[in-house]
Amino acid sequence: MVVLGIDPGSRATGYGIIDRGGAQESLVASGVVRLDGTDDHPDRLKQIYDALTSLIREHAPDALAIEMPVYGKNPQSMLKLGRAQAAAMMAALNAGMPVAQYTPKEVKKSVTGNGNASKTQVGYMVRSILSMSPDASLAHDAADALAIALCHGNRDAHGDDETYTGWESFIANNPDRVSD
Repeated sequence: MVVLGIDPGSRATGYGIIDRGGAQESLVASGVVRLDGTDDHPDRLKQIYDALTSLIREHAPDALAIEMPVYGKNPQSMLKLGRAQAAAMMAALNAGMPVAQYTPKEVKKSVTGNGNASKTQVGYMVRSILSMSPDASLAHDAADALAIALCHGNRDAHGDDETYTGWESFIANNPDRVSD
């Protein structure tokens, strides 16, 4: 199964494509769609959609796995992040691909065993799992996207299709992150 992982962002959207054959994962492609901060937000959303549509055509993944925004201090930033996520999801849905969403904590736990792992730890484990050189250049956004793809591949391989489907599910599974 080929999985396209997406770490959405309104200024930089990371992508990572893995091929999971049995118990082995291999790197297909990764990178970052860098968006010009001076562009209108709708123009950046179109850039995300167009870039991911092109990647989907080129690599024909079987599924899209995407990180869902779960909290933030700035409501405007969260709104923009949600829109970036929606643009990525629409590229996949328009190509007939299934979409799965994962929380950052779930992704980190799947890849490192620790839901509170740092970006450095995630990057290290992604390199290790995919047999990349420890010195290989890998932007944080691309490493996060690969981790999301690996998380989905792990879920699929182990028959665990439980993903967070909305706020109610998130709250039920993360009571420590909810305040009155």
